[in-house]
Amino acid sequence: MLSRVAESLYWMARYLERAEDISRLLAVNFNALLDSQPGESQQGWESIVRLSSDEELFAEVHGEVNTRSVIQFIFWEPLNPNSVAACIANARENARSVREQISSEMWETINRLYFSTRNIESVDILDNPTDFLQLVRDRAQAFQGITSATMTHGEPYQFIQLGLHLERADKTARILDSKYHYLNRYSGGLAETSLQLIALLRSCGAFEPYRRVLAGQLTVESVVEYLLLNREFPRAVLFCLNLCQRRLDIIGEDPSLPVKSDSPRRALGRLAADLEYLNIDDVLGDQMNPFLNRFLAQLNSLGGDIARTYFNTSIILPEERPRQQQQQQQQE
Repeated sequence: MLSRVAESLYWMARYLERAEDISRLLAVNFNALLDSQPGESQQGWESIVRLSSDEELFAEVHGEVNTRSVIQFIFWEPLNPNSVAACIANARENARSVREQISSEMWETINRLYFSTRNIESVDILDNPTDFLQLVRDRAQAFQGITSATMTHGEPYQFIQLGLHLERADKTARILDSKYHYLNRYSGGLAETSLQLIALLRSCGAFEPYRRVLAGQLTVESVVEYLLLNREFPRAVLFCLNLCQRRLDIIGEDPSLPVKSDSPRRALGRLAADLEYLNIDDVLGDQMNPFLNRFLAQLNSLGGDIARTYFNTSIILPEERPRQQQQQQQQE
C-alpha cells in the first residue's frame, strides 16, 4: 500500500483515540471536583493541563487555572493543537484523504462527530460539559467498532490498530503520570486517597475491570501495576505494546533492507520487555516520574522509528504534528 495512505490511516486513529481519551479525562475530572475546595480544584485542573505539556501555552492564553478556562483550553482553544476539537478535525481530514480505503460507515461516523463538535455552542459546554463529552467518547468508540466490523483486516487495518494502541499507551502513561504526581504528595486520609484512585481508574476506563479482578485491593501500588502491567485490560500500557508488536509482525518490513538498530520492531520489543520484567516496587514513590518520563521519551522515539520505516513524509512526532497542521490551517 502507498506510504501516504498508511500514514493517514495511522494518524486518523491516533487523533481520534486522543480525542476520546482527553474527553474521558475531562468528564471524570469535572465530576470528581464538583464539590472540592478551591485549592484542591485548582490542583486537579492543573494536572489536566500538564497532561499534554501545554502549561506555557495555557499561561499565555488564559493565565488563571479554573474549571471554565481549562475546559475551554482543552476542548476548543484554536491555539491548542492538542484540543479535542483539533484532534477530531485532524482525524476527519486524514480520513477524507483516504476515503477509498475506509468504509462508508466509518466516514459517516467520523463526519457526524466532526460536525457535532463544530456546531456546538461554547456556552453549552462550559455550563455542563458532561453530556457532550459523553457524545465524543461514544462516537469515537463506535468508530472503533465499525472499523473492526466493516473493514478488511489487511494492511490498512493494521496501521489503524497500530496508531490507535500506540496513542492509547501514551495517554494511559501520561494520565498516570499527571495523577500520580498528585497522589504521591497527597496528605489526605484513606477515604480521600481511595476517591483519587477511583478517579484515576475512571480516567483510563479501568474502574469496573479493576474492581472485578482486584476487589477490595484499592491501593496505589495495585492501581499503578494494573494500569502499567496488566496483560488483559485493553488500556493497560503493556497490553497496548504487545498488541502493537503483533500489528508490526503482520505488517512486516522490507526484507531487502538491512535490520537497523532503530527498527520499530526491535525498539518496541525492547520497550515491551522492559515492562514485562518490571518490578513495580522499583518505580513507586519518587521514582515514578523519572520512569514515566523515560518511557514516554522512548515511546516518542518509537513513533519516529515507525515514520522512518513506513512513511515517506518528513518525520513528525505526536506532539509536533498537530502544531504544524494547525499552523497550516491558520495560513490557509
